[in-house]
Amino acid sequence: MKKYQTLLYYCYSYIAEAEQFAADHLKFCKSLGLVGRIIVADEGLNGTVSGTAEACKAYMEAVHADERFAKTEFKIDDVEEPSFLKMHCRYKSEIVHSGLRDTSIINPNEKTGKHLEPVDFMKMKDDEDVIILDVRSNYEHNLGKFKNAVTLDIENFRDFPEQINQLAQYKDKKILTYCTGGIKCEKASALLLHHGFNDVYQLHGGIIKYGKEAGGKDFEGKCYVFDNRIAVDVNEVNPTIVSVCYNCGKTTPKMINCANPECNEHITQCDDCGNELQGCCSTACTTNPRKRPYDGTGYYVKVPQPVAVKG
Repeated sequence: MKKYQTLLYYCYSYIAEAEQFAADHLKFCKSLGLVGRIIVADEGLNGTVSGTAEACKAYMEAVHADERFAKTEFKIDDVEEPSFLKMHCRYKSEIVHSGLRDTSIINPNEKTGKHLEPVDFMKMKDDEDVIILDVRSNYEHNLGKFKNAVTLDIENFRDFPEQINQLAQYKDKKILTYCTGGIKCEKASALLLHHGFNDVYQLHGGIIKYGKEAGGKDFEGKCYVFDNRIAVDVNEVNPTIVSVCYNCGKTTPKMINCANPECNEHITQCDDCGNELQGCCSTACTTNPRKRPYDGTGYYVKVPQPVAVKG
């Protein structure tokens, strides 16, 4: 039995004095011995935390005991070791950066795409009048995506609103949105509805929950995750690898960050090229004096910053 767990979750629920909440929540997480990354904003929480099963259980109970977050759904993975090295909890303007901050226009608690449970998503996704829409960034869907999904050429989720006109050709279709854990779809589907798409759905719990409850059928490749695992398997039914090495084009499921911190590009890279280029995306990056030592994982820890609290 694996000793540790990793929890993925989010909750859109207003937090008064959210900056102070972030500082207090960081102390609470540290008291439980958890590691991870949590974003706190006025609009809610978005986090991935990791620790012993006992610590994770205590954390989930504490979050659910707060009436603001009672509806939070946790995706739980059993892991061999914690998925982070340190604990971060930061206050930001949004729990996922989209630029869609006007709640009179976009408010997931009031209007968002219809939630589809994984089994229902699986049954519906291949219908002729359905478009499967991946709302994630390039580096994520390059590593893995649903078969026949429409992907967008975006570097970050904040670029999604600029893609609405490109998607107008699908207004007469049923739009099934999906992302890693569901959080991006809350605002993406709400924005589609705002722009006149009438039949919009979202995969409840995202790719991670789909893997747990529907076996991951027809998800091609691996799923990018925002911790030191970098990529996880979700398809137990008909798995395949679709990603190729950024440098040589050989099929590889491995995702890294460039060892040059001034680049830090997310790329798929085979072990041969990784060793040859010392974990960098290019020869030019190998010459950077700040290049980080490559240990074969391509994961690097960010130095935690103190939580800013208004005086």
